[in-house]
Formats: sequence, C-alpha cells, structure tokens
Amino acid sequence: MPHLPQVSREVRLAVATGGLPEPDHFVVAEVPVPAPGEGQVLVRNRFFHVFAALRTLIGGSVRDAPFPPLRPGDTLFGAAVGEVVSAPADSGVRPGDLVSHWLGWREYAVVPEGGFTPLGDALPDPAAHLSQGGLAYTALTRDAEVRPGDTVLVTGAAGAVGSLAGQIARLLGAGRVIGSTGSAEKAGRLVSELGYDAAVVRGGEPIGEQLAKAAPDGIDVLLDNVGGEQLQAAVAAARPGARFVLVGALSGQMAPEGTGGTAPVELDTYRLILRRLSIRAFQGADERTRSQWAGLFGGWLRSGAITFPHVRVTGIENAPRALYDTMRGRHFGTVIVEL
Repeated sequence: MPHLPQVSREVRLAVATGGLPEPDHFVVAEVPVPAPGEGQVLVRNRFFHVFAALRTLIGGSVRDAPFPPLRPGDTLFGAAVGEVVSAPADSGVRPGDLVSHWLGWREYAVVPEGGFTPLGDALPDPAAHLSQGGLAYTALTRDAEVRPGDTVLVTGAAGAVGSLAGQIARLLGAGRVIGSTGSAEKAGRLVSELGYDAAVVRGGEPIGEQLAKAAPDGIDVLLDNVGGEQLQAAVAAARPGARFVLVGALSGQMAPEGTGGTAPVELDTYRLILRRLSIRAFQGADERTRSQWAGLFGGWLRSGAITFPHVRVTGIENAPRALYDTMRGRHFGTVIVEL
C-alpha cells in the first residue's frame, strides 16, 4: 500500500434542521484514514456529486425511500468517482484504477466488493461519470418513449438531470424541446447553450400561460423533475396520448418550510382521461439502458454532439456551501466537488 496520510476529512450533519439546511448545519470532521478489511477496497475519492435531494434525507426521509434518513453525526453520502488505493487480488481492480461508488462526501472510503463499478475510458473526463444523463436517457427512451417530431417539456431543465435531458431529447429526434427554470439568465442559457427551443421561467407570468405560448400545439412528452404547478401546467398542455414520466419532486423537496418529504399537487382527472394521458414514475436505470448510455455518452461527448454542463467546487471544506447553493438553485448543471 502506498504511503497514506493519517487523516481523512468527511462532511457530517451536525444538527437536525427545519427547512432548508444552512452551511453551519454541517461539519467537516477529521477522522483516521479507514483501514480496509477482508473483501474491501480502499478508495481515494477524486470527485463527488452534490445533489439537492439530500434535503429530504436530512429532513428525515420519506416512507419507502431507497435511502435511510440522515441523523446528526452521520456522514453524508452520494455518487463518487475515486482511485483505488488497495484492493484484494480477486476484486477485479488494481491500485490506480478508477471506480464509481456511493460513499462520497469523504476523502477516503472503504468500499465492499460489489459496492463499486470499475470505470474504463468510455468517457473523456472521469467527472462525467457523475452526470445524470443516464437517468434522463432511460426516462426518455424506456418510460416516455420519445418519438421523432415529439414536443418535449423538461421541468427543472437547468439542473443535473434537465441539462442533459433536453440535449438527449433532441438527439432522439424530438421536434421541439422546451425547458422550465427559475431565472431569466438560466432560461437564456438553456436556449443559447443547450439547444432548447424555448424556456419558461418560474415566478413571473403564470407557467401555464408561458407554456401555451412556447408550445401552442401542446406537448407529447414530459420529463418532470419538479411537480407542483409545473406538472399542472403540463397536464393542461398535453396532447392526446401524451406520455409523462415523473423523475423528481423538487417543488416539495426544496420548499422553504417542512422536511421536504411531501410534494402534493392537484390534477384535473377529466383532463387525464379525455387526453388519454399516461403518467409513469421513473423506476431507475436497468442494465440494458445503462450499458447503452455509457457508449452513447462517450461518443456524443467526443463528437461535440452533447455537452456536460457542470460546476466544479474545489475542496471538501467548500462542500456544505456547494450544497446550500445547489438547494437554492444557484448553479447550472451538475454540481461536483473536486478533491
């Protein structure tokens, strides 16, 4: 094993919070570099993903959620890309190999065999393995079944999922792609940088009125990261046979009050029936679409057919502020902490 520092740093929840957490609700703790046990791999993390949905776990999680709630003293977690420091001979990886895993928010992680994915050279930038494009690709191809000529609406279009979803929809043959976001500045970037045909902005003219102008003939597909009034507006704009896939619920998760564990919305059932509208909840990626995505994404990145919008924040000590800013919609694309 190469020479290692004695201390590793990790981000922990310091206090339980009501409402959106602040940077001082977290602490960057110093701990001994963990020692791997039998069947474990020691990884030095290089990047980890900062994602707004942590708010729900900090607030206590919700029933049937796939991840446990975070309690004071717990270390945060999330997708990470790291370099193997040491590994058992039969683990399939060697020191220096890059792997992805779910023990981010720390400088060093001990990962059990089976808890990591070896990363080859499919992508030109290792940080791009933290993109949420695979999620968007699966939702658009398997769940929403985008077809050539479709008009596609992506809510939360400037976030980690949405900033890839619009580009992917276009590459899949969508005829018109519309995004929603929280500011005029982001709306402009969606159109000028990511190829959206139009963008609607939360907080100004009613979303429904903006959407009626942006998609006068209605929409065929919705990839919904938000819920709330934006989902209501999409139902009102749906064409016959429209396909909706629900990926996130940021309207509830990012609410200033409460725990972020509910996202109620009232929908017009008659509209759903008369328009023969289908609504599906995203069920996660499967092996088939995951393998398809890796090859497609690498090829598209190298050819320039797609970009990976992201913000890199350097240093684990700046991770709590990065989460704070992400939850308040201050960043564009995927937010990554680089170690």
